[in-house]
Amino acid sequence: MTGFLGIETSLTGRRWVGPDAETARMAAALEQRAGLEPALAHVLARRGVTPEAAASFLAPALRDLMPDPRSLRDMDAAAARLIAAVEKGQRIAIFADYDVDGGASAALLIDWLRSLGRQATIYIPDRIDEGYGPNEPAMAELAKAHDLIICVDCGTLSHGPIAAAKGADVVVLDHHLAGATLPDCVAVVNPNRQDEDGSLAHLCAAGVVFLLLVEANRRLREAGQKTPDLIALLDLVALATVADVAPLTGLNRAFVRQGLKVMARRARPGLVALGDMARLDRPPTSYHLGFVLGPRVNAGGRIGAADLGARCLSTLDPAEAASLAKRLDDLNTDRREIEGRVREAALDQAGARGLEGALVWAADDGWHPGVVGIVAARLKEATNRPAVVIGFEGDQGKGSGRSVTGVDLGAAIQRLAAEGLIEKGGGHKMAAGLSLTRAQLDPAMARLEALLAKQGAGARGPGDLRIDGVMMPNACTVALIERLEEAGPFGAAAPAPRFALPGLRIRHSRPVGEGHLKLTLGDGTGTIDAICFDAAGKGLDAALQGHGGRALHVAGRVEVNHWNGRQSVQLRLEDAAWAE
Repeated sequence: MTGFLGIETSLTGRRWVGPDAETARMAAALEQRAGLEPALAHVLARRGVTPEAAASFLAPALRDLMPDPRSLRDMDAAAARLIAAVEKGQRIAIFADYDVDGGASAALLIDWLRSLGRQATIYIPDRIDEGYGPNEPAMAELAKAHDLIICVDCGTLSHGPIAAAKGADVVVLDHHLAGATLPDCVAVVNPNRQDEDGSLAHLCAAGVVFLLLVEANRRLREAGQKTPDLIALLDLVALATVADVAPLTGLNRAFVRQGLKVMARRARPGLVALGDMARLDRPPTSYHLGFVLGPRVNAGGRIGAADLGARCLSTLDPAEAASLAKRLDDLNTDRREIEGRVREAALDQAGARGLEGALVWAADDGWHPGVVGIVAARLKEATNRPAVVIGFEGDQGKGSGRSVTGVDLGAAIQRLAAEGLIEKGGGHKMAAGLSLTRAQLDPAMARLEALLAKQGAGARGPGDLRIDGVMMPNACTVALIERLEEAGPFGAAAPAPRFALPGLRIRHSRPVGEGHLKLTLGDGTGTIDAICFDAAGKGLDAALQGHGGRALHVAGRVEVNHWNGRQSVQLRLEDAAWAE
C-alpha cells in the first residue's frame, strides 16, 4: 500500500498512513446517514463508531455508561467497611501512591469523608526512601493509631506489608495487575484481579475509588441519610484518568468529559491555584490535564515532599492551595531540568544500542528515580516502541517503563518477576515499574524484549504517521474545530485527529522561542497559521525556512489558538513533504 498522498518518506523520514478502505466506507456512511461533516465523520470512523451510535457517542451520558459497582469483586465488603468506619467514628488512614492517580484517589476519599463530618490521615511514601506501595514499617505504625487503612493505587501485591498492619482492617482500591494470590485483608477491589472479567480493566485507581463512593452513597440513601455530591468529585477522576494515561474510551471518556465541565467551574482551590500558576486562562482540556496540571501535581512525588500533590488537591483553603501550588510549580521546574539531562543521555544510549527492536531501554548510575518514567515516555514517543529507563544507586536499580497501544508492558514485567529475572515489578498495560540488580539487567532486558516481540511490539516502524483525512485551509474554522472536540476528549487510545493539508506554500515563517517556527501557509483558496514546535529537533527547520517557494504537503492537528481574548485557527504542524 502506497503512502497517503503518495508520501513514503516525509521530511522527517516518516511514511504517511491514511484511512483504510473500510474506514473510508464507514466515514461515507456517517456523512450520509448521520449527517456529519466529512472531517468529523473520518474521526468517528477511525474510532469504529457506527451511524446508529454517532449521536450517543458525541453526547455520552455518564448514567448510561456507569456499571453497577457491585460487579467488581469485594465491592460489597469494601463499601460496608467504609460506612461502618464512618458511622462508628473510627480512625481512618489513607495510604496512597505518590503520583497523580494516588493523590487524586486520596483527595476523593478525603472530600467524601469531610462531607460526612469525618477526617482521615494521609500517608504517602517517599519515592526514594520507601519506594512504591505499602511497606511493613509504615503499615505497622499506621495500624497502631487507626482502625481502618485504605490503600489506594497500590497494595494489590503487598502481602507482607498488609499482614504487618496488625490490629487494623485494610481495604485495597487499586488497578495494577494482580498476582495469583491476594493479600489477606477485608477487600481488594481491583478490576485487574485475575478473577475479574476485564470489562473495567481500563479504569485508573481514582475511577475505582469513585465506584466505591457510588456504592457507599447508594447504601447511605437506602438508610435514609443525606449523601455527598459525587458529580463535584469528577474533576479529580478526570485528572487522574488522563495523567495516568488510562485509555479515554467508554466510562473513562465519560468521566473525563464530565470532569472537565466540573473543573471549568473553578470550585476546587487546589486546581484553581495550579491553573493560575501555569497561567491557564481558559477552561482546561485533556491536554492541560496531562501536560500542564498533571506534571505539577506529580512533581512533589517525583523530587520533593510526596504528599504535596494530595494536600493541594484536597485543601479547601485558597491561601494554602496557592502556597502548595507555588511549591509544586517550583519543583516541576527543577524536575524539568533533571529530566532534560537524563533524557539526553538516555536517548544517546538507546540510539547506540539500536532503535529497531521490540524494546528501547537505557540505564545508568545516578539517574533520579523520579524522572525515569517521564524519560521512558519520551523514548516511547520518539520510537513508537515500549521503553524502559533505569537508574542505579550502587548495585540496585529502579526503573520505569511506558508502552504503546496494544502491548501489555505490565504483564510482561510481572512475568519477569515471576521468573526471578528481576527483584520485583508490576503495573498495568501502559506503564510499569521494576527493581533489579546490575547482574540482572542484561538478561532481564533481553527476556523482556522477547516477551514484547511476541505481542507485536516494534512491528510498526517509527516512521508511520497516522492521518485521518485531508483538509483544506478554507475549511479550517473555529466552528469545525469545536465540532471535532465533540469526538474527544483525546488522549491514550483516543488520539487527537491529524489531517493532511496538501499543496500549500509558505507565505511567511519566523523563528520563535527555542527552536520553534511560526508560519503562514496557503493555497489558492485561503491561508492558515501554523506552529512547528521543536522544528530543529524534528529536522524540519532547514526545509521550512529554505523552501524556495516549493509547495508542501503538511500534516498536523488543527486547534483553536487563544491569545489576548481572541480565538483563531492554528495548525500544530508535525510533519511535511515536498508536493512537487
